[in-house]
Amino acid sequence: MGYETILTSVDEGILTITMNRPERLNAWTYQMGDELDDAIAKGNDSEEVVAIILTGAGRGFCAGADIEDLFKDQVDSGKTGSNSARKPRDWVGLIRSSKPCIAAINGASIGVGLTQVLPMDYLVAAEDAKLSARFIKMGVVPELASSKFLVARMGFGHASELMLTGKTINGTEAAEIRLIDKAVPADQLMTAAREVAKAMGENPQGALQTVKQLITENMTESDLREVQKRELAALEICYKSVEHKEAINAFIEKRDPDFREARKR
Repeated sequence: MGYETILTSVDEGILTITMNRPERLNAWTYQMGDELDDAIAKGNDSEEVVAIILTGAGRGFCAGADIEDLFKDQVDSGKTGSNSARKPRDWVGLIRSSKPCIAAINGASIGVGLTQVLPMDYLVAAEDAKLSARFIKMGVVPELASSKFLVARMGFGHASELMLTGKTINGTEAAEIRLIDKAVPADQLMTAAREVAKAMGENPQGALQTVKQLITENMTESDLREVQKRELAALEICYKSVEHKEAINAFIEKRDPDFREARKR
């Protein structure tokens, strides 16, 4: 599909997706959601792509949902909220089953602009970026499993404060309370994001996706026997993979592994 609200580029195996509505601080629309889904799905299907970075054009990352677009859709359909004519997409499932995903938060990351990146594998933000889960200010609640991911990232107290006050914090503060993983000067943002994307993506793709699945399933699992059961089942699959065999051969032959070529074979 042709994209109107995002830009995509691939360089050295890194797919960069840029939300591209700078005049609206990249406010999220249904069309943007569809295009993001499509671009990530295509990246996952491409042998050329090993990791994905999501960022925003201009001053903003994503300043939340575009209220005009959201309510226009509701008016056009004659329905609201959960009765909307649109079926909810499984964004969280897509991200958690995806190749490594890194968010490079360059500016305002508000509402869905924040919650859409919480399931990603690494969040890096400019020190002066603005982040807020301000759903309470609109009389609604967080979505995209963010009430789970916020607690998992920050702990009960910080997550409660952020969700119940609707406060806005900058990138430096977000890193201090572990909402994000790292804050850097704005001019270093994409370099930092690419370093992490490369470090993750250069590893065996099959194992990467399996590790992400284990993290998702075991993050809140209290039964340690079930945790180990999942790990052992995953190990049995990994042991049979061509990438595992390539890693062993490369070690024995004292050379760098070529996982992409191994997958082709």
